[in-house]
Amino acid sequence: MNLPDNEEIADPLERIALLLSEQDADRYRVRAYRQAADTVRRYPDSIARIAAREGVEGLIRLPAIGRSIGGAIQELVATGRIGLLERLEGQVSPEDLFCTVSGIGEDLAHNIHDKLGIESLEELELAAHDGRLETVPGFGPRRVAGVRDALAGILSRSSRRRARQRRWDEHHRRPAQRERPGVAALLDADAEYGRRAAAGELRRIAPRRFNPDREAWLPVLHTRRGDWEMNLMYSNTARAHELGMTNDWVVIYYERDGEEDQCTVVTETRGPLAGRRVVRGREQECRDHYRQQPDAGRG
Repeated sequence: MNLPDNEEIADPLERIALLLSEQDADRYRVRAYRQAADTVRRYPDSIARIAAREGVEGLIRLPAIGRSIGGAIQELVATGRIGLLERLEGQVSPEDLFCTVSGIGEDLAHNIHDKLGIESLEELELAAHDGRLETVPGFGPRRVAGVRDALAGILSRSSRRRARQRRWDEHHRRPAQRERPGVAALLDADAEYGRRAAAGELRRIAPRRFNPDREAWLPVLHTRRGDWEMNLMYSNTARAHELGMTNDWVVIYYERDGEEDQCTVVTETRGPLAGRRVVRGREQECRDHYRQQPDAGRG
């Protein structure tokens, strides 16, 4: 199996730090990813071999690499991807995404999207090779060459990523009853998100899907409950738009020790929980929770 080199591991960690910073995440978390990227880049031996041989336990013995970041590195080595990075990239506008490429600032990113109408790094790479990027104001041959080089590092090994992902899916199935946050913690985070979103206190981003006017309408909250890191935002799915629930359904991405998953919190419309906030798929736990706190969770 072809393992990524240290630079190919450090780059996505730095990209995570940049995207977290742009979405107003906790500064200590941003700094942790930046420090981990620096450790990986400077380390004299292969980080990927440590991950393959010793797993997360071997990685966390290195400076500035905690269990969560170690889990992200192990995921990258095993599958060629980091789920957190993919989510963060999907949550920002195309202009924000282009700004994560070395040599592209805010004005150039705006020019790219305005003139070429492209929305992904894959499309940007194609434009950098077929001559279209040189037609964008601010881009000459040298800058385009730099963008091509930067994108080659970001987007390389795509076929190997897919192959690793298939192997991971086949041989590393997660247990059906994996550990997850309690409904009390999820509902408490959901309540904070709803309250702060309504008050206009949260950073709003322009999602790439179902947003033709590129409006920055989607509030994002990065928070913590116990040792669970949580990222919350309204659902931006086709179904949520179809039913007019984009200001009700809240998706919570949670992560701890490199393990991550997600759930959706909604206002129940029928039955004994009608009018209350409910974690989909965990209705019985929510009923038990509200029996203990009868005045909580009204949507």
